[in-house]
Amino acid sequence: MKIYRELFKGTVYLVGAGPGDFGLLTLRGKELLERCDVCIYDNLVNDRIISLLTRPGCEKIYVGKSGASHTMEQEEINRLIVEKARENKSVVRLKGGDPFIFGRGGEEALFLAEKGIRFEIVSGVSSGYAAPAYAGIPVTHRGYSSSVAFITGHEDPAKLESDIKWDKIATGIQTLVFLMGVKNLPLIMDMLIRHGAPSSTPAAVIENGCGPLQRTITGTLADIPDKVRNATINPPSIIIVGDVVSLRDKINWYETGPLFGKTIAVTRSREQASSFSARLEEFGANVIEIPAIRIAPPDDTAAVFACIEKIASYDWIIFTSANGVSYFFKYLFDRGFDSRKLSGAKVCAIGPATAAGLMQMGVRPELVPEKYESQDIARSLISRGEVRGKSFLLPRADIAPKTLSETLTNAGAKAVDDLIIYRTVDEDLSNRKDLLEMLSNKKLDLVTFTSSSTVQNFGKILRRYAPDEKNALKCAAIGPVTAEKAMELGFRVEIMAAQHTIEGLVEAICSYYRTG
Repeated sequence: MKIYRELFKGTVYLVGAGPGDFGLLTLRGKELLERCDVCIYDNLVNDRIISLLTRPGCEKIYVGKSGASHTMEQEEINRLIVEKARENKSVVRLKGGDPFIFGRGGEEALFLAEKGIRFEIVSGVSSGYAAPAYAGIPVTHRGYSSSVAFITGHEDPAKLESDIKWDKIATGIQTLVFLMGVKNLPLIMDMLIRHGAPSSTPAAVIENGCGPLQRTITGTLADIPDKVRNATINPPSIIIVGDVVSLRDKINWYETGPLFGKTIAVTRSREQASSFSARLEEFGANVIEIPAIRIAPPDDTAAVFACIEKIASYDWIIFTSANGVSYFFKYLFDRGFDSRKLSGAKVCAIGPATAAGLMQMGVRPELVPEKYESQDIARSLISRGEVRGKSFLLPRADIAPKTLSETLTNAGAKAVDDLIIYRTVDEDLSNRKDLLEMLSNKKLDLVTFTSSSTVQNFGKILRRYAPDEKNALKCAAIGPVTAEKAMELGFRVEIMAAQHTIEGLVEAICSYYRTG
């Protein structure tokens, strides 16, 4: 990979990040972000693109503009891009939507060409058609519209007169899409009517398109300005004018998701949060990641290596988490071994996620209990006659309960080694002002807990920053052990997954809001 990156030093990539949805980034954009040295990004880029895709050591520079607030003027941004390229670095200039649709990508490309800098254009999904699609409005449709125009709603203020041919677009194009025009909405509607468009023409305004905070207001040229003002619609918003707007009543799909409009906190560690967050977002949730814990190596790796050296002495190795699998095999590989080292033992996984982690390491578990609980592991082993006189290795977290090891010992196990393979550490959230504001303003609809440790550490966060909010928060727990811990600490557990997996928890949350 290092040699591959060297080939692209000094190159600038003008990349479209797409609109709000993380999943609308192109594969080419993802590839470039994963290997770039510098990422210079704009205001409307999804934060998760930056945090999840850029490699460690990548220099991340925010140059966003929002209304009259500019981190940098365009001329400064141009100079910055050239400066980083001349440092022989691979530079991704990441822009919301498509860089060549009102994204000033053309200006930046011209500047790079004039300076002799090598560059590449990577098109992105534009909000001009994606946001209407997420609102159930196709910009073209046979029988409704065979022409579409994308128009700036915010022309260069230095112009003496408008470049927009209002008399042509008002009657000559069937679908009009205005980007960055919500503040000029009354003027735009008035100009269309004055130049021949019927005042009854359907119109829509979409705020925060392609994301969980999306809002859509529909009306006509005559009444949409008042409706938008009454709903307090703000930038970023786009305007759609034309008969295609009427199709929204039948094909509005995104805003009808069971979790749309709900703000849900995910308290898993950063390493594990993204997949859970993505599943909730698929159903429309606005996900706030609040990593209450951080996964860390054990204090005593000598004990880990000692167990690995005597791995042949164990009849069973029981994994009770995907983290346990990851850390165990890390140390196994560090010692120069691979999955063949486990050939003399039977392996158990507490649930499908843990089993999937083992399969990735080339190990098929002998046992996955019907109920994904440690006590069900013990019951299954006892019923099979696999406990008395047997030796067990239990790689686990430092704070995991010892119930399983005690049950196995009491059932006649020859030896049970409780091995701390990783630690759960409190995450420092003191700089998360957005979280503190959400807690104090009661903006969280639901908090999710996937382990007892997330409950404990989130409880510490509340005691410190919002001590009066615990009883007001609705909570969802992955299983009975987690739910019991949450209730013990005073949380309101409204939802508990019947199947104690992430998929089961997502299903339970969706079911709760569908029926609620």
